[in-house]
Amino acid sequence: MSNADRAAAPVIIAGAGPTGLTLATELRRGGIDVLLLDRRADRGVEGSRAAGMQPRTVEMLDQRGIAERFLAFGPPLNLGNFAGIGLDYARLPSRFPHAYNIMQADTEQILESIATELGAAVRWSAEVTGLHQDSDGVQVTVAGPAGVETLCGSYLVGCDGGRSIVRKLTGIGFPGTDPAMACLIGDVELDEPPRRPIFLERREAGLLTVIQFRPGWYRVVTSERERSAAPGDPVTLEELRASTTRVAGTDYGMHSPRWLSHFTDAIRQADRYRSGRVFLAGDAAHIHLPAGGQGMNMGMQDAFNLGWKLAAVLRGEAADDLLDTYHNERHAADADTLKLIRAQSILCRPDPDPRDLLELMARLVGFDDVNRYLAATVSGLDIRYPMTGEHPLLGRRVPDANIDTATGKKRVFDLLNPARPVLLDFSNTTGLTAAAAGWADRTRIVHAECSPTPWTLPAGADIPAPAALLIRPDRYVAWVCDGEPDLDALHHALTTWCGHHSVGDPSSVRAR
Repeated sequence: MSNADRAAAPVIIAGAGPTGLTLATELRRGGIDVLLLDRRADRGVEGSRAAGMQPRTVEMLDQRGIAERFLAFGPPLNLGNFAGIGLDYARLPSRFPHAYNIMQADTEQILESIATELGAAVRWSAEVTGLHQDSDGVQVTVAGPAGVETLCGSYLVGCDGGRSIVRKLTGIGFPGTDPAMACLIGDVELDEPPRRPIFLERREAGLLTVIQFRPGWYRVVTSERERSAAPGDPVTLEELRASTTRVAGTDYGMHSPRWLSHFTDAIRQADRYRSGRVFLAGDAAHIHLPAGGQGMNMGMQDAFNLGWKLAAVLRGEAADDLLDTYHNERHAADADTLKLIRAQSILCRPDPDPRDLLELMARLVGFDDVNRYLAATVSGLDIRYPMTGEHPLLGRRVPDANIDTATGKKRVFDLLNPARPVLLDFSNTTGLTAAAAGWADRTRIVHAECSPTPWTLPAGADIPAPAALLIRPDRYVAWVCDGEPDLDALHHALTTWCGHHSVGDPSSVRAR
């Protein structure tokens, strides 16, 4: 490090949007100092933007004890949607079986408050212009009002949006599909709105979507067959009113715009989420047609996955290869979500070709199994990360079952608030405690009783309650057994997700 360079924080995050701020809160909860850099002069987000918060994201916020701060800003909706077709969220096995219309401005304000309360530092008007990495860390060149400086840290995470400078500087590819559809979007007031809070209308001229956020205040989206929005041109109220009228025959008494913009259905995904000491998350890693706030939810899930892993490595509790699992898990999960969004994009194109397919899809969604599958997928509850083993719980979010512990009745999620791995033992044997003794400094071991009532997976399948399971800090199951525990497999899982044992000889521990 030269005299002109200075240490900033172990983790430098480029971008103080929902993804970057979520990652900062996760790192601070793990005891890691973090610096956020954002090229904007201030937070200043206008309009609803990414406004749909899905149940899985709310669950993760609830695990951190902060969900209520968000839910106060958005009314719950019992319906999700797939290409405008309603999905029944009411039966999702979650304490939060709703989607929430929370404006991105509110989400960012709350996250920034929490991050700074926890000790994260945010610098505005700070644009990343260069980076270098080696075995010792990263050096990040930053341009700001006071000039150019070089900041040093252990890791850099690019959460700096679809035009990510970090991604470009790292040379990570961003393959995908070019746009086939362009849309106008606006947050406006309507004097004569549609009767339904979520309204989709396909006409000969194109497609219209209207979503209510507050009484009198709506998001309006149009896409026309014969016209397309010019990506570089600002959108005016007159354009949105005229487009709405051409599609629907009325502008619904539109006035008082709060935010106007345009977007396309281009879909791209970074081919790598990690390059040495540099990571990508959020829109820097994936862009797509806005659909139910999926992009923001994907980004926040990226942050929940990466945050605890970075913290564990920086605390010296886990090896560096734990960080490789971030790409392996989130790239695959995001790719699956992008496929779902691509299907919705095709169904929502303004030309008449998809009309019959959309009608067929609407009929299929009327079948209970199809509706539950799509609801579980769109809500984010049915994510499954790749792990060795066939048990249906492996790699999935742990169900929030009722259990009895030494301190009283609880739910499984109540055990996970400290954001530590939990070894949950329903077998009442001493073998598991002995096998996990080498990880007792970083893993919570809980003995409990569970009723024989089956556990319900998000898509509706019931499975027998397990005998024991290892739950990661992000609530995903890393090891599970139904009968006699395989202690070698448990040792492998503990080593993979919690680092090497800290005391004793693992072979002698397993033999006890």
